[in-house]
Amino acid sequence: MKKIFYLLLIFICSYPAYTADDYTFFNQHFNDYSENLEDAADAKKDGIFIFFHMEECPFCQKMRRNVFSQKPVIDYFKQHFLNFVVDIESNVNLTDFNGNNTLEKIFAKRHNLVGATPVLAFFDLNGKRMVRRTGFANEKDFLLLANYFVEKAYKNEKFIRYKRKHR
Repeated sequence: MKKIFYLLLIFICSYPAYTADDYTFFNQHFNDYSENLEDAADAKKDGIFIFFHMEECPFCQKMRRNVFSQKPVIDYFKQHFLNFVVDIESNVNLTDFNGNNTLEKIFAKRHNLVGATPVLAFFDLNGKRMVRRTGFANEKDFLLLANYFVEKAYKNEKFIRYKRKHR
């Protein structure tokens, strides 16, 4: 009986104070990025964030598990962006930012030159990719990268210099 009590206590203490439904990182959409641009502008967002990934990518899984699940990350990104995910191996149809029909994998590989994953891409409200990073980013660096986009610091300096100034 004590074992059950301790297991229950551990489960309750380790359960987050918020539910997954309250803090889902990615927005739902119908794979129409031209419409998503309008939605982002209407919602007064700074832009669109797209997480390009592969299902079997261990660094992508680590970002989902350790970064996208953090409340400060979720709150910041929900405030400033519409957030979407693209599987670079998927044959799902989508409409790109210009209204052209294509597949997710073509949108990733040809339009956004994604090879290795994960790729963290930030687009302005015209659908132009302004900031891109390939590889895992921890919570602190991910928030800093997003802030780099929001502040439009990419117009004046490289991210590495921005990062040094903000450490």
